Amino acid sequence: MQFVCRIGTPEGRVLEDVFTASDELALRSELGKRGYHVFEIRRRGLPKALTGKASASRGRKRIPDTEFLVFNQELAALLKAGLPLLQALDLMLERMSNLHFKGVLTDVRDRLKSGEDLSDAFAAYSDIVPRLYPSSLKAGEKSGEMEKVIRRFVRYMKLVLDARRRVISALIYPIVLVCLSITMIAVMTIYVVPKFMVFFDQLDAELPLITRVLLSISAFAQKNSVLLLVVVVAAVIGWRSWSRTEAGRLTIDGLKLRLPLLGGVLHRFAIAEFCRSVSTLLSGGIPLVPAFEIGSSAIGNGEIRRRVEPQVQLVREGKPFHTALEKSEAFTDMAIDMVKVGEATGALDEMLSSVADFMDEQIETRMQRILSLVEPLMLVFMGMIIAIILIAIYLPLFSVLGKSNF
Repeated sequence: MQFVCRIGTPEGRVLEDVFTASDELALRSELGKRGYHVFEIRRRGLPKALTGKASASRGRKRIPDTEFLVFNQELAALLKAGLPLLQALDLMLERMSNLHFKGVLTDVRDRLKSGEDLSDAFAAYSDIVPRLYPSSLKAGEKSGEMEKVIRRFVRYMKLVLDARRRVISALIYPIVLVCLSITMIAVMTIYVVPKFMVFFDQLDAELPLITRVLLSISAFAQKNSVLLLVVVVAAVIGWRSWSRTEAGRLTIDGLKLRLPLLGGVLHRFAIAEFCRSVSTLLSGGIPLVPAFEIGSSAIGNGEIRRRVEPQVQLVREGKPFHTALEKSEAFTDMAIDMVKVGEATGALDEMLSSVADFMDEQIETRMQRILSLVEPLMLVFMGMIIAIILIAIYLPLFSVLGKSNF
């Protein structure tokens, strides 16, 4: 295949030329080996705008965490069996079904053949693999214990995925209840209540206020159902587009932390995520400052990350780690006290792991309490809505029957 490439030369010139390669990843690797800086690559014969968008979307596509976890488990097993690294990668490439991951791993293998370290090869894909991974590999390369480092990273990923899975599983039931409630209200408002409108028109009686309000809402929803659907779809699309921007993500993450019941859970999840990341890096031999930098960038919540990242400078200037965490105002007093003890005893990595485990326990306890509170509240809410609709429908009937003479 032929590609049109816009590249920067080592002399500082910017050129645009046509190159031939099997795929884009292989071409990027080859141009990098020649010392060129790649600004843009697009298939020859395709519109520039279309190709740019396609390349950008491919660049943003992350490798699924579960698939990356399985890859590292298999890689650690092959290395433990005594296979050389290149041979292990070739063996895994033969059975890999994910074409995107296969292309990435092929480029990583080619970089290894050209003399690069495994950590540097994966660092080129730091936007689609966990940020901790290249640094963990670097520690394994320095210590000569690559297999142990990969197994430590696998254990870290299992703990993070397990905590994330528990939170998501706990939220499924309340979300289902909310969706069912909304669906039920919509069906009754649009399809059930209008059936009574003709009957009410024939009644020679003044309708109660609650009935008039319900009929007005039902009539509006029925006449403007298409418009309401368009508005909902447009709102969802607009929300998704805004949430993908940096300002949108930061605002949404800040709102998540302020949720009445769930905010504390998400806050503790972010703390556990940071502590487990830094603990994994420290136990692998990474110094505190780079471990702090990588750990803070690995925090999923943007608001917590915004508070923590600037405090790296304090540690770089020689301030204690617990002082930097306290300055961020993002950590609980208990977490700061435990980190302070870990620094004093020289067991910071173990203490950070203990903090993460403690936070996981608190998350599970809080989620159980939330579920025990949300379930009856949702049932009561659904019952109240149904009761209001039934009262609005049958109250005129009772009024007419009360005025009738038998």
